[in-house]
Amino acid sequence: MRLPIWLSAWDLFICLVAIAVAVFGIVAVPNFGTAFNISQVIAGASERALIVLPMMLLLVTRDIDLSVASTLALTSVILGLSVRAGVPLIAAIPLALLAGAALGSFNGFMSTWVGLPSLVVTLGTMALFRGIGYVLLGTGSVNILPDALTNFGFLNIGSMPVPQTILPFLIILPVFAVVVHATPLGRRIFVIGGNPETARFSGINVDRIRFGLFVFSGVMSSIAGIVYTARLANARANNALGMELDVITIAMLGGVSVFGGKGGVVGVVGALSLVALIRNQLGISGVGGDAQSTVVGLLLILALLAGNVSPVLSDWFRRLGVKKQNAPH
Repeated sequence: MRLPIWLSAWDLFICLVAIAVAVFGIVAVPNFGTAFNISQVIAGASERALIVLPMMLLLVTRDIDLSVASTLALTSVILGLSVRAGVPLIAAIPLALLAGAALGSFNGFMSTWVGLPSLVVTLGTMALFRGIGYVLLGTGSVNILPDALTNFGFLNIGSMPVPQTILPFLIILPVFAVVVHATPLGRRIFVIGGNPETARFSGINVDRIRFGLFVFSGVMSSIAGIVYTARLANARANNALGMELDVITIAMLGGVSVFGGKGGVVGVVGALSLVALIRNQLGISGVGGDAQSTVVGLLLILALLAGNVSPVLSDWFRRLGVKKQNAPH
């Protein structure tokens, strides 16, 4: 059994685990399978779903962006203050997106052109961006928002238990998957992660691609900031505290290698579903946010170990396929 190049044994495994957790919730967790709760599970994953896509590509190229949650918070503050100042929503949203692009550009400039490690750069901007949010808004919040924004945050798609907040992800995901797995740009990104020096010698503009990925991360984080503001109906400087841990966990649990050059969209979406389901089931069972973060931390450790487990699973699937081919008919 030969799997497609864009699908690994680990991708299948993590998706099966997510399905198993969902089935367990339906059978054993009261109120988990209700339409309202399904909507809550999806809504709670909306921002992480957006941010994990650029995080996946940055990890593939051996970079990282620890400032994603702070970028989300700062762009949320910018959106809220713009609306409070009387800026129409149709102009405030592009302003927030431009702010996200600028923040991502700063991370990219410091990491590529200045040459500082992205871990150090984004660790600093993680505090810097959130600090700017506090300077702009303080510890208060903007709670009076346009109906168009809050309706987007609260309403479902028609009569389905699917919140509108997941729409940006559903629109971006197919395009993202095609670019990553079926275009020259996607192949170059994986080549950079596999061996940056070889990529340079082969004519790939490594710094330009890395810079673009940081800009992409800033823009996607700003979209997540808009979604977060709509979903919670407020803009605050402390929005999404600690969300970067979830996003990194999802990416690594989804099979993205911390050493670069490896990862896939299917595995990341499976890990996204798994983390969302676990958080929801723990919440229904009365487990608080701190304990949930502990579980996510344990998942991160398991994700790091996945780099050793994944090749074993791949070899098992390969040998299973060979046995089936050689079996007498």
